[in-house]
Amino acid sequence: MSTVRRGKAKRPRTFVEARAMASSSSELGWWVFMRISGLLLIPLTFAHLWANNIAMDAGQIDFAYVVARLQQPGVRIFNSFLLLFAMLHGVNGLRYSIEDYVRRPGRRFALKMILYTVAGIIFVFGVMTLWAFSYEEMGNAVRALGSE
Repeated sequence: MSTVRRGKAKRPRTFVEARAMASSSSELGWWVFMRISGLLLIPLTFAHLWANNIAMDAGQIDFAYVVARLQQPGVRIFNSFLLLFAMLHGVNGLRYSIEDYVRRPGRRFALKMILYTVAGIIFVFGVMTLWAFSYEEMGNAVRALGSE
């Protein structure tokens, strides 16, 4: 079977094909991660949607509800995993696209460094928002701004 289809390299569909085509063991690890994280993201996303839109009437959600939920360590851990898997899955998918479509090595390297930097900043801010802020103090500050 030919590995070239319409001018592009054939993408591996099974673990055996991926292992045969992988240029390094880390590339194979990322290939496996994409399959596992994709499967994990489905229940994580639907659980998040269910908890915030079905179990609770979305029209009734206010700041007090958000504060109460985010003060629970289990919710923070759940949201941290959701953020981690979504960020890694998305960044790795973009990395694959950069590898496929950017031909010049210098430009490809620069784009990947920008991608990793922006993703790292977003992840750090996301985790800080979940774990480091006092939502009561933040709410008081926002309400004070509105009363001025």
